[in-house]
Amino acid sequence: MQATTATILVGLGGFVGATARWGLSSAMKSTLEVAAFPYSTFIINLLGCLAIGITYSVLEHNEPLKLLIVVGFLGGFTTFSTFGLEIFSLIRLQSVATAAIYAGLSTVLGVLLVWAGYRIAG
Repeated sequence: MQATTATILVGLGGFVGATARWGLSSAMKSTLEVAAFPYSTFIINLLGCLAIGITYSVLEHNEPLKLLIVVGFLGGFTTFSTFGLEIFSLIRLQSVATAAIYAGLSTVLGVLLVWAGYRIAG
């Protein structure tokens, strides 16, 4: 597959996924608005993880649809689902220690870098 075709598939899927996330999040926030817990992001992340597991299983050997739906749509819908799939893939390859290190470092360093970026800009 040509890089241009792949880029278009990922871009289209990402546009639709990001738009779907924004729309669903906006709808949920109007009904689930609780300042103490980010329910809409939590639910969208979990839905994305379930969807990427199902979709990846079905499309594992169909590169064009995998680019459009798994990488593009679900990646745009929630990158957390991609994070979950990467950890699952490492576990599936029996690299449990690597999966744990990746999950731990990504979470801890991600939060620290958000803090650092906030401090740098503020």
